[in-house]
Amino acid sequence: MNTPAHHARFLRVLMITDVYFPRINGVSTSIETFRADLAAEGIQVRLIAPDYPERHNAPATWRVSSRRVPFDPEDRLMHWRALNHTAHRLATEGIDLVHVQTPFAAHYAGLRTARRHQVPVLATYHTHFEEYIAHYLPALPRQWLKAAARKIAASQCNGLDAVVVPSSAMHETLTGYGVTAPLHVLPTGIPVRNFAAGNGVLFRKRHGIAAGRPVALFVGRVAFEKSIDFLIEAMVTAVRHCPELLLVVAGEGPAMPTLRRQAEQAGLGDSIRFVGYLDRVQELPDCYAAADVFAFASRTETQGLVLLEAMAAGLPVFALAAMGTRDILDAQRGAVIAPDDPVAFGNGLATLIGNRYQLDTLSAEARDYALEWAAPLRARQLAGLYRALVTSAA
Repeated sequence: MNTPAHHARFLRVLMITDVYFPRINGVSTSIETFRADLAAEGIQVRLIAPDYPERHNAPATWRVSSRRVPFDPEDRLMHWRALNHTAHRLATEGIDLVHVQTPFAAHYAGLRTARRHQVPVLATYHTHFEEYIAHYLPALPRQWLKAAARKIAASQCNGLDAVVVPSSAMHETLTGYGVTAPLHVLPTGIPVRNFAAGNGVLFRKRHGIAAGRPVALFVGRVAFEKSIDFLIEAMVTAVRHCPELLLVVAGEGPAMPTLRRQAEQAGLGDSIRFVGYLDRVQELPDCYAAADVFAFASRTETQGLVLLEAMAAGLPVFALAAMGTRDILDAQRGAVIAPDDPVAFGNGLATLIGNRYQLDTLSAEARDYALEWAAPLRARQLAGLYRALVTSAA
């Protein structure tokens, strides 16, 4: 089969990240999704990532020794000397471009390697750190942290040849910071077929959920910035109108003990089920297929990949349109934009989950809409950006 990739120059990309599987988050998912399709576009990706106590094998991945981050036990900090040695060794074997995925040790090692070997360097700005950082350094003044995050982000981005942002909201945010480096809006695509054939009946049986019970679902890191506390508060209202409604929270993270206490104190022990981390190959698609509505209230997403995963499974979305999720939700195809108030959110959720005709209509729309965000198209766009940067640097 003839595709543009077969007629274009083969490129070697060194990708560096401070986080990757087995650490589960949007950055890891984005890297994996792009890597799976870039090869078909004539792009060879070598990835440098930290090692973890848990083993995770991945092709063309070089693990660097790392240590635990004191205030963030889920993440690792790569040892600087080992990171630079690995990056230099791989670059010496031949690279055309460096792609940085995170703004910590990976950023500085990637920039140093690119300049040393005289190749272009770009980064993807995955995370809205201005909003996240206060959750992890609560002892420091919030406004000081936000200002520092903005200053650091602008400085880092302006030292690059290009920056990829996953949504128009992040383009606006970085422009507001004073970023003058070229910004390219390029969302992460989704492997649609991976989520299109889950077994919802099996999931319900496995977790003791009655076949006819209405289920709202949240999938994501169980962290404070995801506003799961908002969903729990909304459930207080929702179950008054729909007593059988169950909220399933799939994921793990540092907010779990606090959220469990909140659910119990609100009298929602039988209405909220925390099911932990789910394997993405089978368990997660099954979970999507078992639900009736996907509920999401995070205000800090740079894109919101889980919304698209839910839509690919034919699951209607009821979510706040804030930051990066706006690009997905504004079309209002397969989704209903929710009010940013827990009581109104709960009322809307109960109304939607009781309207089978609307759910069926949204489900069909969601499947069609998800196809427009398919991963191969996004990988083709990223490959085109790589080639443009390499050509301009030649």
